[in-house]
Amino acid sequence: MMRELVVVGNGMVGQRFVEAVRERDTQRRRRVTVLAEESRPAYDRVNLSSLFDGTTAEDLNVVADGCYDDGAYTLHLDDEVASVDRAARAVTTVRGRTVEYDALVLATGSYPFVPPVPGRDLPGCFVYRTIDDLDAIRAAAVTAPRKGRRAGLVVGGGLLGLEAARALRLLGLSPHVVELAPRLMPLQVDDGGGQVLRRLIESLDVTVHCGTSVTAIARDGDRLLATLANGTELDVDMVVFSAGIRPRDQLARACHLDVGERGGIVVDENCQTSDERIYAIGECACVGGRVYGLVGPGYDMAEVVADRLLGGSATFESADTSTKLKLLGVDVASFGDALATTEGALEVTLNDPVAGTYSKLVVDDAATTLLGGVLVGDASRYAALRPLVGRPLPADPVAMIAPSGEQLGLPDDALVCSCHNVSKATICTAIVDQGLTDVGAVKSCTRAGSGCGSCVPLLKTLLAQSGVATSTALCEHFAMSRTQLFDAMRREGLTTFTSIVERHGRGRGCDICKPAIASMLAGEGHILDGEQAALQDTNDHFLANLQRNGSYSVVPRVPGGEITPERLIAIGEVARDFRLYTKITGGQRIDLLGARVEQLPAIWRRLVDAGFESGHAYGKALRTVKSCVGSTWCRYGVQDSVALAIDLELRYRGLRSPHKIKAGVSGCARECAEAQAKDVGVIATEDGWNLYVGGNGGFRPRHADQLLRDVDTETLVRTVDRFLIFYIRTADRLQRTASWIESLSERGTGGLDYVRDVIVEDALGICAELDAAMADHVASYRDEWADVLDDPERLRRFVSFVNAPDAPDPSITFVTERGQPRPARPLAVVQ
Repeated sequence: MMRELVVVGNGMVGQRFVEAVRERDTQRRRRVTVLAEESRPAYDRVNLSSLFDGTTAEDLNVVADGCYDDGAYTLHLDDEVASVDRAARAVTTVRGRTVEYDALVLATGSYPFVPPVPGRDLPGCFVYRTIDDLDAIRAAAVTAPRKGRRAGLVVGGGLLGLEAARALRLLGLSPHVVELAPRLMPLQVDDGGGQVLRRLIESLDVTVHCGTSVTAIARDGDRLLATLANGTELDVDMVVFSAGIRPRDQLARACHLDVGERGGIVVDENCQTSDERIYAIGECACVGGRVYGLVGPGYDMAEVVADRLLGGSATFESADTSTKLKLLGVDVASFGDALATTEGALEVTLNDPVAGTYSKLVVDDAATTLLGGVLVGDASRYAALRPLVGRPLPADPVAMIAPSGEQLGLPDDALVCSCHNVSKATICTAIVDQGLTDVGAVKSCTRAGSGCGSCVPLLKTLLAQSGVATSTALCEHFAMSRTQLFDAMRREGLTTFTSIVERHGRGRGCDICKPAIASMLAGEGHILDGEQAALQDTNDHFLANLQRNGSYSVVPRVPGGEITPERLIAIGEVARDFRLYTKITGGQRIDLLGARVEQLPAIWRRLVDAGFESGHAYGKALRTVKSCVGSTWCRYGVQDSVALAIDLELRYRGLRSPHKIKAGVSGCARECAEAQAKDVGVIATEDGWNLYVGGNGGFRPRHADQLLRDVDTETLVRTVDRFLIFYIRTADRLQRTASWIESLSERGTGGLDYVRDVIVEDALGICAELDAAMADHVASYRDEWADVLDDPERLRRFVSFVNAPDAPDPSITFVTERGQPRPARPLAVVQ
């Protein structure tokens, strides 16, 4: 006889429980009925803000395929449970449905806490909890007043508060975040980490107000005026409350189950309530006097109850509240006793305000055991550190968090995936016994990495340590590597994304493969035509660099830094007339910053008429070829570096690649153009040119390596041609030339020596093909902006608002600083 199991709630935890029962109840002795309040099946609430990045509601779905396809499992959406009759063992829904149960699982989750602020119910005030909430926020942002600066206020500076701030930024509003505690994320980071986090968040044009609260909200015409406890008044378009959660225990209270002093349905270590037939899991449950607001502990409870109902003996002992998130692009992680509450705990910290990073380890009073830690700005060591909590320190704690810290070996019983309680031993055994060869297979077999995903980097390490070469697949939609796919496209003559997916991939693509394939298809028509337009990165959509305040930069090409007075005057007139901030770049060009989308065509019309063309500052392409003044002017110069720099920049302009390319030409060994810090560097000698390749600045500065010595100009250019085409065809996506050459060495193919063999000695017999490819590029080059200006259809995309094509972007205001207009951060009006 089948047992009736009723689940109230279909959030992430409730759905996890259903799937855990399905896995265990292979003979289908339980009939499971799920009653959900929302109209959508369970979705990933942790990643809600990705809906503003192009993710759809369907993409967030977490219901396993086929979960409700058989008669034993039924999901009723949009039918909230109204009451529980414990005596009759039945629940009744708002639609009048009555369902009897042998066991009842309450997975009702939580609701957002809204402080009792006068005016909290006014139009324009929202909570940040569900997809419907986000749809309402989006709709309000679209219809918000367009005159003047647009701003939004987020009440709460915790995890969800910063996610809400990110959402407002993506909607074009300037966010203010108000947090009652003296620091952001007070439950996860300490004072030191909070200071670094605040600096990083404020650098992204988010105004932070800590140590204060909102005391009133009032209508002010078509806007809202929020008053803070410190007297500050904020003029905003909307207010989003994200000040914490409260357990949804109303059903339990109504049917007289025990609840905690501060809310939550009281359960024991079996997750059983005061009624032995009723269980509670997730954010509605109170275990040991505590309510957990994270999905990980909820998953643990779901597994416990599924095990108990199927005859097991699992218990909920404790919860791992470790967290690793990227908030507004800033890495934040905390694990174990992050706030050092253990008696006698010692704190080891490294604070680098220049790099914007903060690292802390908490150890016991004998400095022999790791208790916890905090990472802000760089959380790359989180996956290796978290499993060591409660274990002897494997190294000096300072060395463990130093930028070039020691590699940490994990014991076999270390917990790698806290979401699913998967140990290192379980993963390594599965890799060997099941023949797993990639992270996806490890996820499917062990479930490790399928929760929050923070342990995925460690899974790759364990695969490598087990002797498995990790997958080189471009992404989940293409099993081929970028190089393999590029070769297949050229070989088969595929020129559209659709044909490439049909032939070699699956699905609809993603933000990994689309821009990568867009780069590979460069040269197959204009990048804003047809399917090409939908594949481009953010910058390429408008052929301009998006700045952090929502405006764009305009960077005309100035080959070699050489410019005529007439063109210089033209740039100055454009900057003056459009009130753009101007700056000489490190690559000998002039940046014009602060342009609105709808201004770009008018700006470029004047620049093109003055003889300029796109500088491709927005694309993964050649940026500049920097030059000194060379032998023409410098008394030390031995070759005409300016002429060569101009020739190289005009030759390689518009050359799309896996990452940006920078080059430099110095007229003598004094190296004033800093050529050895470039992807391609040329230094003049008495007898010709020395060629250097693989230098990069930025996050991992690296000098270039010498490839050729004392060669003539023809040999130099031919070799650079081959180097660039070979790099474009064989590098991974977003891989700079430095790491590309290093990766060749790691694969045992010889690194720079291998590159020399291929492009100088023609060891693979492909040099003629490489030469022809570059010749095709040079012959087919057309200026992207000039083509846009000649095409009314392409020009239609350059509007800030579809329903107001000529309206300026009201989120951008300007102040004068050092004599120039500069975008101003929103300022609070202080009484």
